[in-house]
Amino acid sequence: MALCLHTGAVEVPYGQLRELETPAATATHVPVAHYRVVEMLRHTLGFYGHEIVEEHHGITKDGARYFGLMSLKSIYDGYEDTVGIRNSHDKAFPIGIGYGARVFVCDNLSFIADRVVKRKHTINAWRDMHGLVGELVEPLMLQRQAQFNTFERYKQVALTDQTADHAILEMYRKDVLNVQRIPDVIEQWENPSCDWGERTAWRLFNAATFALNGRVAENPAITARLHNVIDAVCA
Repeated sequence: MALCLHTGAVEVPYGQLRELETPAATATHVPVAHYRVVEMLRHTLGFYGHEIVEEHHGITKDGARYFGLMSLKSIYDGYEDTVGIRNSHDKAFPIGIGYGARVFVCDNLSFIADRVVKRKHTINAWRDMHGLVGELVEPLMLQRQAQFNTFERYKQVALTDQTADHAILEMYRKDVLNVQRIPDVIEQWENPSCDWGERTAWRLFNAATFALNGRVAENPAITARLHNVIDAVCA
């Protein structure tokens, strides 16, 4: 698994997170160390029976923003379940945790992200996060099964080129894609770089996540909106 980032961030070993200096708290902003967020999630996932098989961590050059991915041991073929983490010290975004998948053949990353947890860095953020992360992880087994069912449905729904064109335009309307990425999705739909099978919703989904490479880890809401577009096509 690779952690693809596009805002000047670089991948680092976990130990380097502990070496980063966490800014001092103010009356309205209480930064939480990046490594503490990671350790909290590790503990909670293990408590609920999820096994982490791989981790990747990235930070911006000043250490102020953090992005991480944890892959979970999975029984499903073709992809692995993934947990994404975000944190910042510069008020760019609150602590965030999302759930999704990575497709093996192309390293595509996506998030269903319907149970993303966010808290601004206030004096009560760390106290609240423990309970909130527990609420996210406790039903994760059901979320994993729901994601499997979603992907299996995508694989069964054949699409015409006309339907795919309409869906790609909807991705633009729903702010999944900008204008510059539309040709990339069309190219991957027509001449895919990886084997995503026949012209189905699954192939279109992967064509889009392929084109979005480098944005998903930082903004899981993008693929949450993408799921809505593909779900509408399947319906």
